Amino acid sequence: MMAPWKRFSVLLGLLVILYFIMLSFDQMHMLQKMIAETEPIHQLQKLRQKQLREMCDTIKKDSIYSIDDLSDEDLANIIYDDKHQIIYCYVPKVACTNWKRLMYALRYGLPLDQDLMLINGHDAHNFKALRFLKNINKTEAKTKLKHYKKFLFVRDPFVRLVSAFRDKIQKYGVSFFESYIFLILNRYGNLPYTVETKEQAIASGVSPTFHNFVQYLIDPKTTKPFDEHWRPIYQLCHPCLIQYDFIGHQETLQEDTKQLLKILELEKRKLPPANPNMTAQNSMFDWFKPVPIEERRKLYQLYEMDFNLFGYSKPVELLDG
Repeated sequence: MMAPWKRFSVLLGLLVILYFIMLSFDQMHMLQKMIAETEPIHQLQKLRQKQLREMCDTIKKDSIYSIDDLSDEDLANIIYDDKHQIIYCYVPKVACTNWKRLMYALRYGLPLDQDLMLINGHDAHNFKALRFLKNINKTEAKTKLKHYKKFLFVRDPFVRLVSAFRDKIQKYGVSFFESYIFLILNRYGNLPYTVETKEQAIASGVSPTFHNFVQYLIDPKTTKPFDEHWRPIYQLCHPCLIQYDFIGHQETLQEDTKQLLKILELEKRKLPPANPNMTAQNSMFDWFKPVPIEERRKLYQLYEMDFNLFGYSKPVELLDG
């Protein structure tokens, strides 16, 4: 007959084993739950990568070019961080201020619990505050592009264009007046007089319409490349030459951000909430209503590559009337 203390020891051992079995089951359940929750996001990322590769393969059949053909200015939107081995191509009007804040925090080693909103937007956009590929030699840039984790965020091209118009053309400053507003008003505004200064334009109550902006963009006389706020994304980030590890979309910003921070092993960093999307997809028809169909189609040709590369549907409701 087994002594009482031995029976107790055996029972205790069985309880311990049972505890770890139950713990393992619970952990497995949690792991399966996490996989189930993230799998759709991973699948979406695979679809985006597949779409991009297939379109790039089509393009490369018609044109042969490489990273060596890119100028320093072609790399002007690509930021890198050596410590974390990260490369980010920023696209204006696609949550780039917050991602620049993150790159700023990484470069200067700010605490993990640092509120990134405390980083002034002007500091985040200061070209001297971050490291850009355009400022290093091509050999070093190619090495970083090969080994670092690379990401970008994109947006429906026409929605991004309207957002740029609202932010930079409707609410223009002196520099934008001198660079763009002066020309747009006087060339396409059908004004009976010439507008010389920002103050005169404000006093006269005149400003470019969205139709004027479209006329400017599709005009063969317009200098290219465009300003970065409305330059096609493929011309900013060169996704057929640079193999990005992650392609985020403004339309799924919250989910994509969460997944990307895990990939970059930066889960403890918290990005500030994005600005409310004031340019809704369903408002596009209102913006394009004054624009003749033929001009809409010419505009689409300028941004067709972005629509195709990043999986955005052709806006047939705008192009077919």
